[in-house]
Parts: sequence; structure tokens; C-alpha cells
Amino acid sequence: MMIEHDEKAASDFAGTIIDIETVGDFNRLYQSDSRRYSRITQVILGYINRERLHIYCAKDTAGIDELKAKTPQIVQALQRPFHAFNCDFERGVWFHHVGIEIPFDGELQERPFEAKKEAVSWLGISNYDDPFYDIGFECMKAWHKGDFSKAIAHNRACLLKERDILLKRGCVAPGTLRCIGGD
Repeated sequence: MMIEHDEKAASDFAGTIIDIETVGDFNRLYQSDSRRYSRITQVILGYINRERLHIYCAKDTAGIDELKAKTPQIVQALQRPFHAFNCDFERGVWFHHVGIEIPFDGELQERPFEAKKEAVSWLGISNYDDPFYDIGFECMKAWHKGDFSKAIAHNRACLLKERDILLKRGCVAPGTLRCIGGD
């Protein structure tokens, strides 16, 4: 079974911001390629564009399978350019869990491994009633407990925060982030 949340959103940016919530653990054997996402399962897919904020939340194994099957059609219907806070994460989970390769156009992180919480604080962005204050692990715990309303509230807040990040500081092309002081 799946829950859907839909609301109007008046946003002044081109394209779509995508944010997923997941369960599972990173495969620590692979630090430098997408196989690190091979043990992670998408349980929530949310997006925001100029008109709408929409969230799909799986409630159980059947819902996970339904969301997995619907994801390619959902993404295909969205308007480009695609933005995400951490494009590598969405791409990697979708490749290994859903079996699709989706290129993203805009990375919202300012540097590798930047915490969304840091960007939100630095830019003075609202918490948007995020019950977990940008701690995704808490969302995973809530989903496992069946507290889907909090998991959806977290994803909604993430989408609104990411919209504000895009509007306040823009984005970079995925794959162009460099570690400060690194090679």
C-alpha cells in the first residue's frame, strides 16, 4: 500500500527538485562508486516544481514494490532540469534499487558531504516543521515504526528547504563538486 501527499506550491524555478527517503545501510566495501548504495531501498519519492509538491510513501513491502514500479513513469513525467541536494545518492539508489539511470542537471550541495542542516542554517532557511531537523536517519526509524505522517513531513520539509537553497544560492552541475584543499 502507498500513501500520496499532494499540495499546491508556488515556486519560481525551472524544472523539478527530487528528494527520496530510504531504508537500509551503505555497503561500506565500496566507497568510491555507486555500489555503496546497493543495500539501500527507496521508501519515499517526493518532488516539487513550480506548481506542486507531491510525495509517494510506501507503507509496506507491497508499497515498496509499487513505488519501485511507478518510479520510472513518475520521473519521466517530470519537467527538467532535475535538481537534488545530493544527486549521487538519488542516482545510486535508483540505479541499484529501481534499475533506472536518470541524469540530474543541478546539484544543490555546495561541497561534497555538505550537510543540508549546515546549508539551511547558513542561508537562514525555515525548518518547515521537519520533525527530524534534517536528520534522515530519524526518518528511516520513523518509517520502520509505521509513523508515516512524520516521514512524509520530513520529506516535505526537505523539498521546501531544497527549493529555498536553489533559489538562494543556485546549483552546480553534478560531478563538479571538489573537496576544499583536495586534488
